[in-house]
Amino acid sequence: MLELYQSEGCPHSAEVRETLSELGVSYVIHNPRLPGNAGGDVTNEVTHEELTAGGEDQIPYLVDTDRGVTMYETDDIVEYLEEHYE
Repeated sequence: MLELYQSEGCPHSAEVRETLSELGVSYVIHNPRLPGNAGGDVTNEVTHEELTAGGEDQIPYLVDTDRGVTMYETDDIVEYLEEHYE
């Protein structure tokens, strides 16, 4: 299962969502906080804790539970998705 921690107002999150849609991949979306360089206001404490458990407070954050992969950087996420889900 793919889980995307993101924010609706974040252009980087939008890029990852667009890639997922283009690939026709199902995923679960989490909105832990509002966008912002220093971390926007937390909107969901539980998913924010899951986000930061990966080591950063950065969105987008992808979790691929089937492969045990987690990653933060937009370009890395898009490359990973295209490599494994195309």
